[in-house]
Amino acid sequence: MKPWAVGLGPPPPLPLPLPLLLLLLGAALVRGPPPPRRYTPDWQSLDSRPLPDWFDKAKFGVFVHWGVFAVPAWGSEWFWWHWKGEGLPQYEQFMSENYPPGFSYADFGPQFTARFFHPDTWADLFQAAGARYVVLTTKHHEGFTNWPSSVSWNWNSNDVGPHRDLVGELGRALRKRNIRYGLYHSLLEWFHPLYLLDKKNNFKTQFFVRAKTMPELYDLVNRYEPDLIWSDGEWECPDTYWNSTEFLSWLYNDSPVKDHVVVNDRWGQNCSCHHGGYYNCQDKYKPESLPDHKWEMCTSIDKVSWGYRRNMVMSDVASECEIISELVQTVSLGGNYLLNIGPTKDGLIVPIFQERLLSIGKWLSINGEAIYASKPWRVQLEKNTTSVWYTSRGMTVYAIFLRWPENGVLSLKSPVTTSTTQITMLGIQKDLKWSTEPEGLLIYLPQLSLFTLPVEFGWTIKLTGVE
Repeated sequence: MKPWAVGLGPPPPLPLPLPLLLLLLGAALVRGPPPPRRYTPDWQSLDSRPLPDWFDKAKFGVFVHWGVFAVPAWGSEWFWWHWKGEGLPQYEQFMSENYPPGFSYADFGPQFTARFFHPDTWADLFQAAGARYVVLTTKHHEGFTNWPSSVSWNWNSNDVGPHRDLVGELGRALRKRNIRYGLYHSLLEWFHPLYLLDKKNNFKTQFFVRAKTMPELYDLVNRYEPDLIWSDGEWECPDTYWNSTEFLSWLYNDSPVKDHVVVNDRWGQNCSCHHGGYYNCQDKYKPESLPDHKWEMCTSIDKVSWGYRRNMVMSDVASECEIISELVQTVSLGGNYLLNIGPTKDGLIVPIFQERLLSIGKWLSINGEAIYASKPWRVQLEKNTTSVWYTSRGMTVYAIFLRWPENGVLSLKSPVTTSTTQITMLGIQKDLKWSTEPEGLLIYLPQLSLFTLPVEFGWTIKLTGVE
């Protein structure tokens, strides 16, 4: 009698025949990983999508505002609105003094020539600036598209002006240099007849969205496969008018860039700082403390305008110190820094903008270790005799101070030293001397002249083995 016949337990399992075992194993392998998550067209689902990590690692980008507004090049890129939308007297006077009677905004189009636009030259400059991504205006609120849009007949860069695909040309140059490419796109157009009709109907109709906005967005994604979509021009209408959630669900689920594309938060009224990918919140946004959501500060070297203007003066131009201070503060608080330049109608980047970009690149060539791919530390800002901003990478802490202490000693209260603590300054090989005193950690800075220091402003102390 077998043992299991007298209540001594169940019979042992019979071994599976080898062919059957191999068949089952093959079926499991064929089945593979579970299908990717699908996002539904609602904010609860869309907001749950993890932000692709390339964006947080990038930290610094260049914004390019370029369009027909670079032809009058006066006031700002809102020239058409200030002239015809608001009828501001100074704009009317400017036109009467510089252009013949009856001259329309459309007449500026042929003068937007981009004659000296060399995309490789631009891309070399952006690379030298240390930019990890570049965002180009594909269409501003004036409606002129910098690519051959089929829904912008005779108001695009292929039909009028340059007779070139500006979006495509810059994209190819950037990708040769492994720089991520972002596309700015305005949802609204100030004077488009269909938009004005929808506005007259209190945005209960969507003639403009269906004929213009959405076809453009889908075309941009399919044609250029951008890494980032920088949406704008959303403020007059709810996201339901723009069909934003439907577009984003397609972008995240089925588009050719679904796995790595990043978007901002300007997709309808009340979306900013609440919905989308990362948050812009508002132009030149500066939080006071560490936000709990990835964000970006966008600002411009010309403090008065985003587009190029001929009447810019030096006092309107952000200094190298101002730019680096903003960059450091932004990254310390977990943000990205997107710095704007406005090229001329000919496609030139004026020397003062080049100089500012190259100065940032020089600074980042020394201090980039504390910026790129960094994370906020447990303390972001410490104010003693000088402001100190902290970042971190793994177990390493970086303290960036913006003013050199008069006594040559940097005092830090936040880092706690250990038996393995080492302290250096980026750009200088030797370890720095330090001591722990009741007032905190004292770091004895190198006794070098300002001209022999690695940078002229914004010095970085690297601390390992601290808590």
